[in-house]
Order: sequence, then structure tokens, then C-alpha cells
Amino acid sequence: MRRPAFLVTVAALLLGTLASPAATRAEAAPAAFAHPGVTVSRAQLDFARRQVDAGAQPWKGAYDRMLASRYADLNRVPKPRAIVECGSYSNPNNGCTDEREDAIAAYTQALAWYVTGDARHARKAIELMDAWSAVIKDHTNSNAPLQTGWAGSSWPKAAEIIKYTYSGTWAGSGRFAGMLRDVYLPEVINGSNSNGNWELSMMEAAVGISVFLEDKASYDKAMAKFRTRTAAYVYLASDGDLPRTVPSQNLDTRAKIVAYWQGQSTFVNGLSQETCRDFTHTGYGISAIAHIAETSRIQGQDLYGTDVGERLRHALGLHARYQLGTAAPSWLCGGSLKLGLGPVTEVGYNALHNRLGIAMTNTGTLTLQNRPAGSNNLFLAWETLTHGDSTV
Repeated sequence: MRRPAFLVTVAALLLGTLASPAATRAEAAPAAFAHPGVTVSRAQLDFARRQVDAGAQPWKGAYDRMLASRYADLNRVPKPRAIVECGSYSNPNNGCTDEREDAIAAYTQALAWYVTGDARHARKAIELMDAWSAVIKDHTNSNAPLQTGWAGSSWPKAAEIIKYTYSGTWAGSGRFAGMLRDVYLPEVINGSNSNGNWELSMMEAAVGISVFLEDKASYDKAMAKFRTRTAAYVYLASDGDLPRTVPSQNLDTRAKIVAYWQGQSTFVNGLSQETCRDFTHTGYGISAIAHIAETSRIQGQDLYGTDVGERLRHALGLHARYQLGTAAPSWLCGGSLKLGLGPVTEVGYNALHNRLGIAMTNTGTLTLQNRPAGSNNLFLAWETLTHGDSTV
């Protein structure tokens, strides 16, 4: 006799087998890492530079916005701290904003160096990275894992560009690598059982750091956690009556899962574990999924053709639709949504629509509306410049 689908789902939950092998399989680290290879490749950097040089849009406008930002200021003074203490909602905020923004500034300066060839920007990026690697020892307080994930996502992007494209001297590169290995990686590599955007941001940092350090074991461990968490963060109808789960969270009943999904009990393609919390935190998770998928593609493992790409496509489409103004039905978060998705669509839209040819009308409309995308001042910056309509 065939059992009802709900009973099959609950049985799988109780047995701890709900996550499929495809969702949890780690993609193997490459035999040789590609550099620059964290979120943006050399080919993408070259494409952006050509477009800016030609005065083409939207890249020139994106570059001008970046260069006018405080992150591109050549007079910026780094503000490193030995102990960065970050509490919930930045209370306390002892070095948290300074660390995140200095990391974004290092990445911004590295991009400015590559696009303009002005070595002053490369030297400023090095100054920022050297200042922090000479001082920082630890992250503390309740938001330490997330803070480390955010800053740790930007540092390796900057370092990859400088180490592999700048012909000048970076005497402190070894010390910087040591900072990533000893201060950042241990804080993020084991993941989190908090809301999904935490672990996804932490895995973004872990994957990027692993590429810079050429650490294959850490890369594989981070990618395995990423695959499991992505499957548990964005729902697909193929998952069954209930979303997939992270085994360590022990979400073994429907009631527990619904509570973890912010009280949402109706599940549709693209719904996120945090949709009914707010779109801002959901955007953090979506962005991290896109960034890791892009890094994986650069490193030779294309995840866009797997469930990762399918979940990303549906997540972007669902949230873009409501961000654009469609009224929420009563079954979705009680008919009330907290919007504010942020500039998170460029990477995923370019990969799925421009490369793979998938029609993504709502995501495309929102992407164009937000151009040129700036920074969320946490871990994301200048993605119209690096990924907007990129042909590589």
C-alpha cells in the first residue's frame, strides 16, 4: 500500500535521510586552483576593463559609482583591532564596521587597480590588508561567526586580485595568508545552526579563503556544508511536502520545521527559510549561494546545472516578484512581507539568464532597476561592474 507523501517525508526526517546525496555531495577541489578565482576571474576582470575603457554601459556607470565611493578613497586610513567584538545587531560594535568596510575597501582598491592600472590603488589595498593582518587576533561575542564570514568573504577577493595581477611588491602576503588561516578559517569552517544566511555567508568565506590558501581539504569541507545548507535554505517542490533539513539541527517534526521557517507552512518553489523573516537577510543567503556557485564555476565545477542553480533561479524569481511590488497572498507570511532584498541579483542573473539562456523576467527587471549595483556595506560590492551582462 502506498503511504501518504507526508508520512514518507516524516519518516525520512526521523531517519535523518531527507537530504539527498546530490544535495550533500562535496564537489572535489580542483587539481590546480585558478587565480584570481574568488567570485571573479581574470577573464571577467579583463571584460570589465575593456567595457570601462570603451565607455560602455552599464559598466562605466558602475565603475564611476565605485570610484566615487568612500571605499575607493586613496586617503583611507585602516582601523585594525586585535579583538573584534560584535554582538547581535551590532551591539556592541567594537571594530565590526571598521573590519567589514576595510575589507570591502581592499577589494574596491584591488578592482580599481585592475581596471585603471593605477598602482596607487594596489598599494592601498596592500596597506589595508597588511594593517589588519599585523594586528587582528580574534573575533568575539554572539555575532563573531557571521562577522568573520562577512569580512572573510571580502578579504580573499582583494588578495586574489593583488597577488595574481600586481607586479609590485607585497612583502606581507605570507602574514596575510596566516591571518586567513589562523584567525578567520577556524571561525567559519565548522558552520552554524543559526538562520541559514549565517552558514551560507560563513561558507562563502571558507570557500574563498580555501582558494587563496590552496587548501583542498577545507575547500571540500566548506563545499559539502554549502550543498547541504543550500538544499535546506531554498525549497523546491521536488523536496517533498517539507523542506530539506541540516541533520545537526534535529528538525525532526513538521512543527519544528514550520517554526524554523518563521511560521510558514505552505512551501513553494524558491521560498527561503528566511523569506517570512525579511527579504534583507534572505538576500544575504541568496547572494552567498550565487557567490559560491560562481567561485566553483571558476574552479572548474559548474553548480549552476545542479540543484544549486535551480534553487537559486527560483529564489531570485520569487523574491524579485514581490520586491517589485506584487502583493503577497494570504498564505505567504500571512500576507505581509518585509522587503529590502538588496543588490544581490547580478551574479545569479548573469549566470542563469545570460550564460544559460533561462528566461528570468522578474529578476531581470529588478536587476536593471538596481543598476549600477553598489555595496551593501557588509560583504557585497560592485557586481554590475564585475558580473553585469558579462560574456565570460
